[in-house]
Amino acid sequence: MFPPPKPALAPNTYAYESEPMVKATGFREYDARWLLGKEINLMGVQALGLGLGTLYRDLKVEPRVVVAHDFREYSAAVKMALVSGLMAAGARVHDIGLAVTPMAYFAQFALDLPCVAMVTASHNENGWTGVKMGAGRPLTFGPDEMGRLKEIVLKGKYESRTGGAYEFVAGFAERYIADLASRPKLKRRLKVVVACGNGTAGAFAPKVLAQAGCEVVPLDCELDHSFPKYNPNTEDMKMLHALRDEVLRTRADVGLAFDGDGDRCGVVDDAGEEIFADKVGVMLARELSARHQGATFVVDVKSTGLFLTDPVLKANGAKAEFWKTGHSYIKRRVAELKAVAGFERSGHFFFNPPIGRGYDDGLVAALAVCDMLDRNPGKKLSDLRKALPRTWQSPTMSPHCADEAKYGVVEKIVRRFEQAKAKGEKIAGQPIRELVTVNGVRVTVEDGTWGLVRASSNKPELVVVVESPVSEARLREMFQALDAVIRVHPEVGEYNQKI
Repeated sequence: MFPPPKPALAPNTYAYESEPMVKATGFREYDARWLLGKEINLMGVQALGLGLGTLYRDLKVEPRVVVAHDFREYSAAVKMALVSGLMAAGARVHDIGLAVTPMAYFAQFALDLPCVAMVTASHNENGWTGVKMGAGRPLTFGPDEMGRLKEIVLKGKYESRTGGAYEFVAGFAERYIADLASRPKLKRRLKVVVACGNGTAGAFAPKVLAQAGCEVVPLDCELDHSFPKYNPNTEDMKMLHALRDEVLRTRADVGLAFDGDGDRCGVVDDAGEEIFADKVGVMLARELSARHQGATFVVDVKSTGLFLTDPVLKANGAKAEFWKTGHSYIKRRVAELKAVAGFERSGHFFFNPPIGRGYDDGLVAALAVCDMLDRNPGKKLSDLRKALPRTWQSPTMSPHCADEAKYGVVEKIVRRFEQAKAKGEKIAGQPIRELVTVNGVRVTVEDGTWGLVRASSNKPELVVVVESPVSEARLREMFQALDAVIRVHPEVGEYNQKI
């Protein structure tokens, strides 16, 4: 019987090479992330695979599973350790090789398989590994499934079975690219800078956009798992500034950035302005709601308030619901509400048919942006941006807070603002108009300025975002008000970036 894992083992020891190690905090709200070698070893990954195969059966799902891995130095080894555990649980594994995460989701449909296990650390820095998992397309695991998986693995409740099998699916990348290319060509010849941060999307994005009819200017599309210039993260201003510079240098129509596993898309317009994904979502929602009267959209709590106040969306009868941040949460809510689309500030876009299949694919989002430009001949992306009501937005700011502490800190911050509202206290000089506590706390004051504090679901950090429809000064006042509450808690460290 495979032994239950230990929470910590010293590397370069007999125990490290002969016992599984899995740190409990690696089981996140909707996927799993660990520092390889420090928080999980390869035997720990085997234990994870054995536990995952056991969970599939507990969920009454046939354990036929797509596996794939992103482009990191160690991801293939992590994947094969996971595969060995899945097979030990009796799972039939279909390996599509090196892939972006949405290619694994697509494989569930194309190969008619219920389950997926994608080895990726997404946009996390080198040293991290993890798995995005699902047991019913197009959905991925949420807290319930992750809680059950955590219990199975950490308590060694996995069940070994015979009947496991492995098959490598050759040529699947070409099949994925062909599916994305099976669409009408763009009528407008767009010059597009494609930035991949030397991550996995570099093997796919330039080909797909070229086949769609774009003139592609590649930027850091060569695969290099050392990520020599910047981390492939579509919210990282270093990546977006590099994209901006190339857009301006080449006089491109648009710049499109993709994160490490290709399920997110970032956008820079022809004027070099970085458009945060929530505002790109408003642009797309304007068009979609014009074609689908009464359309419903799901947006995460980090997103712009324009989803509720934009006059075009109001005129089109569009409805928007703020929901929990996280690809699994938004994906599930889009499916439940049969929404036209879902948008997440981090760059995850979710389109139901006919545009997509309900899961997040950075390339589908990129094509949607190109289609929007194609349907607006004579207009630049900067024109569409300027047509939106003006707001001032911060980047996503992430002060360090240990995984063991972050949720407790956020609970205290939520209670602080609930008490402030109950007492009629002013925040940033104004009364609180609304609190949204579905995921941390989003505080909106009388003039529409708002700020959010929540716990990151995949890193030891808090997440802080502020926006004002009034002025940059009001933006800064709201940030100072939030930060004053955050600084009460010594567990919270410095920000990665500030406004």
